[in-house]
Amino acid sequence: MNCTLSRKASFNAAHRLHNPKWSAEKNQEIFGICNRPNYHGHNYTLIVSVTGEIDPETGYVMDTKILADLIQEHVEERFDHKNLNLDVAEFRDLNPTAENIAVVIWNILRPHIVNSMQLKITLYETERNSVEYGGK
Repeated sequence: MNCTLSRKASFNAAHRLHNPKWSAEKNQEIFGICNRPNYHGHNYTLIVSVTGEIDPETGYVMDTKILADLIQEHVEERFDHKNLNLDVAEFRDLNPTAENIAVVIWNILRPHIVNSMQLKITLYETERNSVEYGGK
């Protein structure tokens, strides 16, 4: 019997979408206001979902407290109130788009989730824009 457990969290972060291989004009054309040299910020909403068998002894897919602690320690502490381009090592050479942020979060959390469970990251950059990533 499979079931999905989801935990919502949030973090605030600044970033700049920019490709250093492109001209200023091309960056402006592709990324628009998200390419401002002095960065801009978002209030991100993160949903981490794990899918797996319900443990017959606990009734859990995973203890929600453990999932909450993993998110707090490995994502919120790392990303909250940071400039993603400057303060987070994973984005020094990776454009911090919502898509790339979701993949990075998945890669950070995957080693901490039992291999038999599926992991899916849903990241809302705004109320209207979100991405999902569930692995390769």
